[in-house]
Amino acid sequence: MATFMSVEAVRRKILTLQQAAYDAEERAEMWEREADAERQARERAEAEVASLNRRIQLVEEELDRAQERLATALQKLEEAEKAADESERGMKVIENRASKDEEKMEIQEMQLKEAKHIAEEADRKYEEVARKLVILEGDLERSEERAEVAEARGRELEEELRLMDQNLKLMMYPLR
Repeated sequence: MATFMSVEAVRRKILTLQQAAYDAEERAEMWEREADAERQARERAEAEVASLNRRIQLVEEELDRAQERLATALQKLEEAEKAADESERGMKVIENRASKDEEKMEIQEMQLKEAKHIAEEADRKYEEVARKLVILEGDLERSEERAEVAEARGRELEEELRLMDQNLKLMMYPLR
């Protein structure tokens, strides 16, 4: 009977060991699945990090390009403002020479203000500003030409007035 008990104890021990081995195998498979899942999650995270790093790099490159475009636009704006300031100074000279053309000067002043406004938006509209500036310069040239014509006409009128004054003096001279 002791043999039967020891065989039975060995059988139970074997069953216990088999169950423990089965449980250990189940745990090992579960850990392996967890490890695979973690590895896949890590690979996905690494891929996402790589993708995000590339996107960051692209965004930084785009930012650099945008900053370069902004610097260029600001430089062009400064040049346009200088040109607009020069146009404004020229316009004041014309106003001093030809006060009769005041209404036309006001129109040009409005055009100059419009050109300044456009120049402030030069980062988007530099070409349009350049075109309008050319138009303003043409108007300025025509105004200067008109001022020169007006000055010449003024000199002619002064000469006529001087001659008329002399004639009047000559006419009055015999009366004395």
